[in-house]
Amino acid sequence: MGLSFPNYPKLSYLHTLIVVADSGSFSEAALRLQLSQSSVSYAIAALEEELGVVLVSRGRQGAHLTPVGEQIVNRARRITHLLDDVIKQANLAKGLEGGYVRISAFRSAASHILPEVIAEFCRRYPAISVRIAEHDDCPEAEEDLRKGRVDLAITYLPPSHDLETWELMQDDFVALFPADFQPQGNTIDWADLMTYPLVMAPEGDLCDERVYKHCAQYGITLIPKYHVRSDATIVSMVAKGLGATISPRLAATPRPDGIHVYGLPVPLVRNIRVAILKESLLTPAGFALLDLLKETYSEAHSQTRFQNESDRERTHR
Repeated sequence: MGLSFPNYPKLSYLHTLIVVADSGSFSEAALRLQLSQSSVSYAIAALEEELGVVLVSRGRQGAHLTPVGEQIVNRARRITHLLDDVIKQANLAKGLEGGYVRISAFRSAASHILPEVIAEFCRRYPAISVRIAEHDDCPEAEEDLRKGRVDLAITYLPPSHDLETWELMQDDFVALFPADFQPQGNTIDWADLMTYPLVMAPEGDLCDERVYKHCAQYGITLIPKYHVRSDATIVSMVAKGLGATISPRLAATPRPDGIHVYGLPVPLVRNIRVAILKESLLTPAGFALLDLLKETYSEAHSQTRFQNESDRERTHR
């Protein structure tokens, strides 16, 4: 046996009643609703017929609610407020009108990639909070992702079978020299890297391991004199004349005036990607942040921007 429901009045009729009550006349209500006066009169008459009571008294002094009309309009207001709340709760469930999104990144990406994206994300979705986990290197960021502590991660490690990734940009490695470095031209050769003590990250750093292997292919063995964890400290030591370094461009930013910056004799880049777990169920907020990252840091845009920065550096030596 099927369920039967009473014939509820149309929501549009209740809304019209509220506007008539607020405006005090059918003509003013028609203007506010952008309807004809006859349409307003019809809606009120139809509502009165459905309910079987007179809601509005009409006269030369305008339209006035009857006592029962006052009671009905108060309840109609509560109904519209509840409907607004229904819509709000639906938006909350969709994740674009509340909640949070979590992202993990290695330090230079957190410093130089995320702020631009997060600023735009918060402008578009002001009710969503963003939680950023910052790490010294990529393995920790990917571990956050695998353990469910974040929704997305920024990484430069080679793609893994359990992750789905999208390339955001290519970050080239550069050599930084103190102010007294005297280059022979607009480029450097491998011998120039041996003219200063090297300031590099501690053993086990994944970026530096790539640098050592890359240089070894061309007969260059790098032996650092200083091992320093902080990118900013490494750059400061170069600025003070304590040595030179090889670093991803992002990690070497910002740089004090006077430091000479060159591309390597044979280029080396790291591909920076945003990653999610394969077959993961991202929230709408997570998808929105993922789409914005891809939109902001398309490969062509990033390569052009950082190449322009490199060109400025060479002319500012």
